[in-house]
Amino acid sequence: MTTDEQSQASIRSQLAGGRELLVIKVGSSLLIDQQGRLRERWIDTLTGRLVARGGPVVVVSSGAIALGRDALGLSGRPRILAQAQAAAAVGQIHLARCWAEAFTRHGGRAAQVLLSLWDLEHRPRYLNARATMEMLLEKGIVPVINENDTVATEEIRFGDNDGLAARVAQLLGARLLLLLSDVDGLYTADPLTDSGARHIARVDEINEEIEALAGPTRSDGVGTGGMASKLAAARIATEAGAHVVLGSGLTDDPMGELSGDAPATVFIARSRPMAARKQWLKSLQQPAGSLELDAGALAALKNGSSLLAVGVQAVHGDFSRGDLVELVGPNGPCGQGLSGYRSEQARRIVGLNSNRIAEVLDEAGRGPMVHRDDLVLF
Repeated sequence: MTTDEQSQASIRSQLAGGRELLVIKVGSSLLIDQQGRLRERWIDTLTGRLVARGGPVVVVSSGAIALGRDALGLSGRPRILAQAQAAAAVGQIHLARCWAEAFTRHGGRAAQVLLSLWDLEHRPRYLNARATMEMLLEKGIVPVINENDTVATEEIRFGDNDGLAARVAQLLGARLLLLLSDVDGLYTADPLTDSGARHIARVDEINEEIEALAGPTRSDGVGTGGMASKLAAARIATEAGAHVVLGSGLTDDPMGELSGDAPATVFIARSRPMAARKQWLKSLQQPAGSLELDAGALAALKNGSSLLAVGVQAVHGDFSRGDLVELVGPNGPCGQGLSGYRSEQARRIVGLNSNRIAEVLDEAGRGPMVHRDDLVLF
C-alpha cells in the first residue's frame, strides 16, 4: 500500500470510530423514496453506526421540503416560494421526529437545529450557533441540522445542503466531513455517458482542472445540486482543515462500507482546522477595543485556555459581541480575539468568577470573555 493509499485508508477508518468530530451530510434523494416516504430502515442503520462510532457527530439532513410536499398536493419540487416554505414547515416536524426516534432506539439523543446563511454570516449569531452546538456535543447530544427553509429564501432558491455542511464543519473545527450522495465519488467524466470515465480516489487540491469535472447542476425533483455543489463544499471544508469523503449512500449500510474499501473520493485537508482559523484571526487588523489581562490569564491562554472574566483587569473601547479586541498582557499587546460580550457587559463582569456573571448581568452568561477558538497569541 502506498503512502497516499495509507492516508486515505486512515481518514476513512475514522468514519467507523474515532474521537475526531464527524459532520455527515445526508441528501433528500437518500432519505426519501420516489413515493415521498422516509426510508426508515436505512436511517435506522445509519444512526446505529453513528452512535456506535463513539466520537462526536453532527448530522446535516435535507428532506423537509420533499417530505412536506405531499400534504400540499405537489407531485414535484415546489416552484413557488410560498409552496416551498409551507412544504418545509410540514416536512420538518416529521424529519426531526424520525431522526430523534432513530437515535433513541440506539441509545443516543438528538436535537434539531435550523440554520440560515445569515446565522453563519452575522458574527453574533455565528457565535450563538457555535455555542449551542458545542453545548449539545459536550452533553453527548447529536445536532441534526437543516436549512431553515420555512423562512430563509436564499436556501430554498439554491436548494442543497452541501455548502451548509461544509460551513458547519468550518464553524465547529471538524476534522472530517462525509458527503453521502447518489454517486460514489468524482470521475474524470460522467460515467453514465462515458464508458472511459475513471474514478478519482484522492484529490489533494481543488483547482480549476478538478472543478471542470463537475458538470452542470441538477434538480431531479427530490434532491438538488450535483457535483458542482459538492466540490464547492469540499473546497470550503478542506481550506478550513477538514478532510472530505464523498461516497454513495445508496447502499443499505453506507457508513460501514465507506469506512472500508467501497469506492469514494477523499479530498485532503490543507491544514488542521484550528491552524486555518488562527491564521484568519491573526490577519484581522481593526480591533474595536482592548482587554487588559493579568499574568495568570496570559499564562492560561498560553496553555490553550479561554480568556475568562476573572483574568481581565480592564476593558477599553466600545464594541459589540463578536467584534475583534486586542489582548494586552503585563508587558504589552500579546494577541487578539473575538469578544464574547458587548463592551458595557464586559466592564460589568471584569474580574468576576464565571458563576457570578449571570447574577451581575441579570441574564444567562455567555461563557468566556474570549473563547479559545476565537483568539490568537502573537
